[in-house]
This record gives sequence, C-alpha cells and structure tokens, in this order.
Amino acid sequence: MEAWYALHSKPNAEYQVATTLMQHGIETYLPEIEVAKKQGRRHKKPFFPCYLFCLIDLKTVDLGNVRWVPGLRRIVTFDDQPVPVPDEVIDLVRYKLGEIETRGGLPNHSFKRGQMVRITQGAFQGMVAIFDEPTSPSERVQVLLDILGGTNRVQVKVADLETASAQAGSPTRKRPRRMRGRGRPLRHEYQPSS
Repeated sequence: MEAWYALHSKPNAEYQVATTLMQHGIETYLPEIEVAKKQGRRHKKPFFPCYLFCLIDLKTVDLGNVRWVPGLRRIVTFDDQPVPVPDEVIDLVRYKLGEIETRGGLPNHSFKRGQMVRITQGAFQGMVAIFDEPTSPSERVQVLLDILGGTNRVQVKVADLETASAQAGSPTRKRPRRMRGRGRPLRHEYQPSS
C-alpha cells in the first residue's frame, strides 16, 4: 500500500531530489512558500528546508532506488524503519500553505539582526527590544528583551513590531566589567590625576 515518507536532503538539494524521483516515476511533494527578494521580485523556496515527501509502496519499490538519489541524505526512520507520514498531515500542510498564499504570503519585514524595535501589541507593548531573527517561515520572530535583570529571548508577531530610535530606552546598555577573564576580578585602583 502506498504511503508518504519524509526525506531529508542535503542543503539546497530539495529540488534536485524531487526531480530525480519524479524521473523514476515516484510522486513527490515539496512544500513551497513564495518569498520576496530585496529587488521586490518574488520566488518560491522550500517551506521545510532540507525536507520533502515521496509517495511509495515499500512492497513494490526497491528502497535502494530511493536511498541513492543524488542530494538525499536519508529517509526519515525510527528504529531503522521508514516512518509513514499520515495522509492527514500532508493534507494539513497543503491546506495551511494555501491559507498563507491567499493572505498574500508571509509577512514581509525589513528588520535586520541587531536593529532596535518597539513592540506595539501584546503583553510587552511599548517595550524596546533588539531584533534577533525569524523563528521559522511564519508570522513570528524572536527579539531580545531586557527584562528581569537580563536579556531574554521572546517570540512576538512580526506585525507587532515597529522601528525604534536609539534613544528610546535602549536595552543594550553596557554593564561595567567585573572580570578580567578566567574568573579573575578587576581591581579598581585610585589613580590621582596630576
């Protein structure tokens, strides 16, 4: 009986694996999402980097034909046995990607790592943070927030961020150095000015 199986490819080899499998008559599903480039053009890229799915019947298809596809690292297994992915999971991925496309794609932002941002909605509204990175191809991003006496990573919606000025309560204040390295304390000696 045919079932879907997850394949783990080498980086940027998802399309190569999918094309090779299709040439051998094996149905594949490579979830893709449309993203914008800096020049304003849009292109598609894999939604799950390094992963795709194939539909095969292990009783009729020689697994060696799949394992030795150029660009493929492995078939996802458990106890050395390929694990089937339920049809419902594949249908859910297709449905969710369809929803994202009807909304016009993933939210586009121009925030760069290290940039000061202000949180405009939610529990941290009004606080200034440092943009860290997107958490995944989704609407959420990770920011560094100075709370509870230290810098903490917090996930927020990208739509809830705006650019903040450097004067607006910068969370990047420097603490005085207390150690020289290897745990040796600094000795502050009074130096009279001449």
